[in-house]
Formats: sequence, C-alpha cells, structure tokens
Amino acid sequence: MLRRFVGLLCVSLALSAGTRANLHEISHDTGVAEAGLPAEAREILRLIDRGGPYPYRRDGVVFKNLEKRLPLKQRGYYHEYTVPTPGSTDRGARRIIAGEQPPAVFYYTDDHYRSFVRIKRQDRKP
Repeated sequence: MLRRFVGLLCVSLALSAGTRANLHEISHDTGVAEAGLPAEAREILRLIDRGGPYPYRRDGVVFKNLEKRLPLKQRGYYHEYTVPTPGSTDRGARRIIAGEQPPAVFYYTDDHYRSFVRIKRQDRKP
C-alpha cells in the first residue's frame, strides 16, 4: 500500500512539473489538477469550455472507448480532443476525453489511450 502511494505521489509530482509521466498507475479517482497538466492541455480545456474552434478537424468526434479503460457509458457520451505535442509533425499521442454535454468529466492521456487520468477541475461559472 505504501509502495503504491509513493508511486502515485511521484507520478503526481512529475505531472505537476510538466514532464511526461507514466499514467498507468494512476486510478481514475486519484486524478490530476488542471494546473498540473501541460500548457497545451490547459489550452484545449479552455477551447472546450468555449466550444472551439479546435486545431484539428477530428477534435470533438465521438470517442468509442473501445479499450474500455474509461467507465462504460452509452455511445456518444465521450468526445475526444487532440492536445498538441510540441515538435510533433502529426496529432501525437496526447488527448483529452470529455464526457457528457456540456462536459462534466474530463480525462487526459499522453500515451494514445493506453492509460487515462481524470482531470480535476475547479468549478466553472457559466
């Protein structure tokens, strides 16, 4: 138990520092504060809040959760958004997955859907 806690703490600190971290050990309940995400992910969250415009044409498409790594919901519940990766010539592996309309739950992946961490956001005023 202590070993798992120390592992989660190290990953959390790495995310807060803005470095790439292995998210495989983070549970959906642990989460990461919005401020601990890369700057590009925080910008995409702001675009989602505003309803766009998004940098990639596939942003906002339905995320099917084929890997079943997120809680199971009806088709159309989740939508995905690309988080740009500096220096990448394509969309890269980073995404934000938003659930519900308007989005009430957000997940971040930096390894193209192999793992997710729930994003903890402060309450937003309409």
